[in-house]
Amino acid sequence: MLLQAEGLVCGLDEAGRGPLAGPVLAAAVILDPARPIAGLKDSKKLSARQRETLAAEIRARALAWAVAAASVEEIDRINILQASLLAMQRAVSALTAKHHLVPVRVMVDGNRCPQLPYPVEAVVGGDGKIAAIAAASILAKTVRDADMRELHVAYPQYGFDRHMGYPTAQHLAALREHGASPEHRRSFGPVARLGPP
Repeated sequence: MLLQAEGLVCGLDEAGRGPLAGPVLAAAVILDPARPIAGLKDSKKLSARQRETLAAEIRARALAWAVAAASVEEIDRINILQASLLAMQRAVSALTAKHHLVPVRVMVDGNRCPQLPYPVEAVVGGDGKIAAIAAASILAKTVRDADMRELHVAYPQYGFDRHMGYPTAQHLAALREHGASPEHRRSFGPVARLGPP
């Protein structure tokens, strides 16, 4: 049973720090205590079908939600941690602009907080403890997976629709065979080792 935080608490989480390709995404969610969503948990503990079903419920029932990204170029320029924090800032800004709601505090999965104009708290393992963070993890993951399936259409040789850009044996083999695409993160070791494009 995940905790429902009191007041307008915004849950915040990212998806896509580990992959070698594609953007990093963050989602911000303020749940409606009057419309609880059953089955929320860390997105990594759900099947793809469960995540999609819950993502639709979150969009329908949450008081507010938004998803934002930091691009591959930004990841390579400022590093993946800073890009993740930037995507989180953008998600919270988008949520407050879109829904005209101001959170009393923001709870972030992990141990690093983005700079925000609201009280912010890092919760290690938060996507398994706080319902709003679990909801954010599900939205971020489902939107990023959809983005990677779109990239697969443009670059089918890498198999992005299967590994979502993570460094699987299949992905590393495709990188060695085809070189890096414009969607690969050149600052990440396995891509950098391929040399310049």
